[in-house]
Amino acid sequence: MTSTPITPLAINPALSVTGFDFQSRFLVGLPYQQFIERYANERDHTRWQAVYDAVSLTSDQQSILQSISREVRLLCMAGTWCGDCVRQCPILQRFAEVCPNLQLRFVDRDHDPALAAELRICGAPRVPQVVFLSEDGEPVHRFGDRTLSQYRNLAEKVSGASCATGIVIPGDESYRVVIAEWLNELERAALILRTSPKLRQRHGD
Repeated sequence: MTSTPITPLAINPALSVTGFDFQSRFLVGLPYQQFIERYANERDHTRWQAVYDAVSLTSDQQSILQSISREVRLLCMAGTWCGDCVRQCPILQRFAEVCPNLQLRFVDRDHDPALAAELRICGAPRVPQVVFLSEDGEPVHRFGDRTLSQYRNLAEKVSGASCATGIVIPGDESYRVVIAEWLNELERAALILRTSPKLRQRHGD
């Protein structure tokens, strides 16, 4: 019986490991306020500030943030015009204000086509997206563009708008869930770094 040669599977470029240099993007990224000042119009400014004012962290959440012992770098690709960014990016800024070891930088999606192409989801450069990096600039984790609870809500309203307005009602329980979901992703990345053999050897812990 003659065996049939095995043909190697074709590699989908969209799924291949590209070795993209996220660290260089982080280093030229903008802090939260500078990002808004550079890219937002007056209406966008108002929306971002309103959501920032509505973000409230519990004492337990603040304790988790303050307990993060490794430097975590967050590279966030966003757009000031995007309702999903308006709704979620201020959460990251609130985290950074509480966590001394969290470094947060923003890159405008339309200003960096190469990064937008690298972070495509379902073939589209959706925002916001966050790449979690180590202190060496090595990728640890990616997360975006909406949390699970947001997608569950969206699935119930498939015929509705594809991009949220960014409006947040203070005390909205669904928004508290979104904050918790983002914190879970940050804590996961932080624990990966805390238990990294290379970093434990470096820091002697």
